[in-house]
Amino acid sequence: MLHLRLITPADKTDDAVRLIENTVGTTHLVVMQGAARNPVGDVVMCDVAREAGDELLGGLKELGIEDSGSIAVESIDLSLSKRADKAEADAPGEAADAVLWEHLTDATHEESTLSVTYLAFITLATMIAACGVVLDNAILIVGAMAVGPEFGPLAGIATSMVQRRPRLAARSLIALLAGFAVAMAVTVGFSLFMDAVGLFTEAQLEGERPQTGFVYAPDWFSFVVAVLAGIAGTLSLTSAKSGALVGVAISVTTVPAAANAAVALSYGDTQQTWGSTEQLLLNLVGIVVAGTLTLLLQKWAWKTQRQKSNAG
Repeated sequence: MLHLRLITPADKTDDAVRLIENTVGTTHLVVMQGAARNPVGDVVMCDVAREAGDELLGGLKELGIEDSGSIAVESIDLSLSKRADKAEADAPGEAADAVLWEHLTDATHEESTLSVTYLAFITLATMIAACGVVLDNAILIVGAMAVGPEFGPLAGIATSMVQRRPRLAARSLIALLAGFAVAMAVTVGFSLFMDAVGLFTEAQLEGERPQTGFVYAPDWFSFVVAVLAGIAGTLSLTSAKSGALVGVAISVTTVPAAANAAVALSYGDTQQTWGSTEQLLLNLVGIVVAGTLTLLLQKWAWKTQRQKSNAG
């Protein structure tokens, strides 16, 4: 269940209440006239099944509530109410399958913003991966994958393509490209420093690396895994099953490939640099394509579900 708190101008309260009452899957409606002070207006609260949340939010936006008042949405972890159980049963579809497009857009907007924290995480992840590729240590590679924040911008690009939000697309693309550029540049300097103090050697990079050699050897399996990871990551963002996102992060070789390219560049190894870059681009494209197609399929499936529900 979701909890909605609205601040509505007095002249729009009746329309908002009527919309809530006519939306299947809503309950616990509360109206407090004149309770809001900034902005001045009424306070309207209700609970709505997640399956019906996107439809209700769309209707409230059409009323202009967000322009003259506010719409706040919270997830309810526990609701002991037979009315809530009935609302969930009446709402079409399953809660885990429902997509809250406004929430998805807001989440990807936050995750795809080029910030100091984002740059710090992707740089640290790339440096950790650099240690992993030189030492041929799979544990460090997995750790670097988990730290990397690059799935946020990738999801932002996929969401912007489906929602036709060019600003989100530009912001996500800038965060993705600038993030990897900064991380790789810093990692080149880090590699030169580690070589100067004797902790990195060219022999380690050029030697047999059974655990990490895959990061500069792209093939069709790399693309297949990236597509599968893109689907899983998108589903974890759009559903209530967000715990799967960590598994997605450690299944694709974006950060390790960037790290290997940076280390190889510091030693002038163009073959590994280009191979790692190809691996990086292959994974990025695979995730974006899979994420976009997954969102389009979800949008179509949910629209079909609504049409069947309304027809019935």
